[in-house]
Amino acid sequence: MSRRGRLLRYGLTRVALAPLMLCLLASLVFLLLRLAPGDPIDALLGSRAPEAARAALRVQLGLDQPLLHQYAAFLVQLLRGDLGVSLTNQEPVTAVIGQTLPASLELGAVALVLAAVVGLAVGFSGIARAEGSVDLAARLYGIGTYALPPFWAAMAAQLIFAVWLGWLPVGGRFPPTLLPPTGSGFYLVDSMRLGLAHGQWQALSGSLRHLALPAGTLALLLSGIFANALRLNLRRAMGSDYVEAARSRGLSERRLILRHALPNALLPVFTIIGITVASLIGGALLIEVTFSWPGVAARLQEAIAQRDYPLVQGIVVVVAGLVVLVTVAVDLLVAWLDPRLDF
Repeated sequence: MSRRGRLLRYGLTRVALAPLMLCLLASLVFLLLRLAPGDPIDALLGSRAPEAARAALRVQLGLDQPLLHQYAAFLVQLLRGDLGVSLTNQEPVTAVIGQTLPASLELGAVALVLAAVVGLAVGFSGIARAEGSVDLAARLYGIGTYALPPFWAAMAAQLIFAVWLGWLPVGGRFPPTLLPPTGSGFYLVDSMRLGLAHGQWQALSGSLRHLALPAGTLALLLSGIFANALRLNLRRAMGSDYVEAARSRGLSERRLILRHALPNALLPVFTIIGITVASLIGGALLIEVTFSWPGVAARLQEAIAQRDYPLVQGIVVVVAGLVVLVTVAVDLLVAWLDPRLDF
C-alpha cells in the first residue's frame, strides 16, 4: 500500500475512534457526577424545602429513576445530538453552550497565537546564541512561565496593569457603557465588521482592552511550553548528521538553522499544539473565573457547584469533542508533513 493510502487509513481510523472516546468520556462524567457528594435538588430548592416539593421536582427531572435507566436515557439523547435541558434555568444545554463557547474560543485562540509567537521567538533566540546569556534567559523564561500558578499570575496581572497602572480593565469581556456587537458571538470579529461597515471602532477597542489581560496572562503561561520544545528540538536537529553534512559544505550557520534544522524542529511543536489545546481547558477555567470572563469554563464551574448534571455533561462532551478534533487534525498534519513516519 502506498504512503498516501496508509495515511488515509490512519486518518479514517482516528476519526472512527473519536465517537467511541467521547462516549467513554461522557459515561465517566455521568458516573462521577452521580458518585460525587451533593444533591441537585438541594442546589435548586435548598435543604429546607418541603419533602413533597423535593419529591415532585425529582420526578419532574427524572432523578427518581434507577441509575441504569438514567444512563440509558442519557446515551440515547447523546446519540441523537440532544444534550438535554439545564436543571437550573430550564434552557437547552446547546443554547447555554452556544452563548458561552464563542467567548472561550476567542480567548483561547488569541492566547494560543500569542503563546506560539512569543514562545517560538524566545526558543529560537536562545538556540541562535547557544550557551550565552540569551540562551540562559530563554531557559529561565521557559521554566519560570511553565511553573507559574495560573491564579497567581492572573491576580498579579490584575494588580499591576489594572489597579496600579490603570491601563486595562480588571475584568469582564466588554465595556459596560457600550452595547455589545451582535452576530457570531465573537466580539473581535463582530466589532471589526462593525468598524469596517460604519466606521465605529469603539467596540473593537473595548474588546481588545478587555481581552488583553486574560489572553496575555494565559499566553504567558503557555509560551514557556513552546519555547522549551523548540529549543530542545532545534538543538537536537543542529547535532544531526544531515546538518553536519550541510555544515561541511560551507553553509552559514544562519542558513543551516533556517533551511535545514528549523523545519524538522518545528514538526514536534505541531504535536505539542494539540496537547496545549487540552491544557487550555484547565488554565482557562482559572483565568475566566479570575477575570470574570463569561466563557464556557466559568459556566462549567458554576454548573458543577449547582450540581447541574445535564449542563456539566454537555459542556464536557462539547469541549472534549473540540479537543479530539484538534488533536486528530494536528496528528494528520504532522503525519503528512513528516515522510519519516510510517503507519
